[in-house]
Amino acid sequence: MTKEFGMALLDIIDAEKRFGGVKAVDRVSLSVEHGEFFALLGPSGCGKTTLLRLIAGFETPDGGRIVIDGVDVTALPPYARPVNMMFQSYALFPHLDVAANIGFGLRQEGMERRRREARVAEMLALVQMRGFERRRPHELSGGQKQRVALARALAKTPKLLLLDEPLAALDRKLREETRLELTGIQQRLGTTFLVVTHDQEEALGMASRIAVMNQGRLVQIGAPAEIYERPNSRFVADFVGAVNLFEAGAIPGLEQGRTLAVRPEKLRLSAERPNGFAVAAVVVSVGYQGGQSTVHLETATSQKLRAHLPSDAPRSVARGQPVWANWAPEDAVVLKQ
Repeated sequence: MTKEFGMALLDIIDAEKRFGGVKAVDRVSLSVEHGEFFALLGPSGCGKTTLLRLIAGFETPDGGRIVIDGVDVTALPPYARPVNMMFQSYALFPHLDVAANIGFGLRQEGMERRRREARVAEMLALVQMRGFERRRPHELSGGQKQRVALARALAKTPKLLLLDEPLAALDRKLREETRLELTGIQQRLGTTFLVVTHDQEEALGMASRIAVMNQGRLVQIGAPAEIYERPNSRFVADFVGAVNLFEAGAIPGLEQGRTLAVRPEKLRLSAERPNGFAVAAVVVSVGYQGGQSTVHLETATSQKLRAHLPSDAPRSVARGQPVWANWAPEDAVVLKQ
């Protein structure tokens, strides 16, 4: 096998995959650099898990190529690729204890026992699971199972680790804790992580770069701040976080065929009409959420708006109160599609 291409660890070139008459992956091209924590983000059915399976070798593309570390692996089986995958279900062997689960792949490769035990101990320390070596999966919590699955996936030192919705089975509080642990482990190891998720908060909080998918295609690639602050389409603006969308007719001076996007935390409320763009609205409800409050508004044309304000700000805002919703010009994004 000869090496080709350049600096990227993963190059996907015009990848296609069809199931019947449906294009699950539609001419996708993407590069992931060494050491990145990269996220594929999109709604259910957008093709992100199929793309992950193409990279892993569990699916064969109908067109295009997959290149990992300069080697074309398109025709190689999963075991011949420098890749490992952590499944959403964790897929732990119920009859094996934690240590045996983590060392399973190493044993299959024929690694000598002493080296294998040392590697398992290293992985247990990495995921903070020392003392759990002899427990079976049914004796572990959801978060502990997730750590064991991660340790098993990392034990063989893959060049690329694929994670399919790794936090989906955890409750909200545990997801936040585990997200921090995942990013910490990735930074310590320097292993390239590629995670598939439908959770915008998860992708924004973990990834160094994000690719947003829709209907089998990549619609925007960028750093989390770029994806959130400067979406390139109505779909990305609406899918990644909450957003207020103003059509051309609602905003004087905005060209037809365009939409203005303003994030709820950028929306200001005032009793008097301010200078610049402003929309008259009535407060529908105020919801206290600890660190912030969400104010739901409705305009005269029945458009629903949302403003996120500091938790103490809504004391002067009451249901039924008329207000002016406004924003700084630099906080609005004009969308052409």
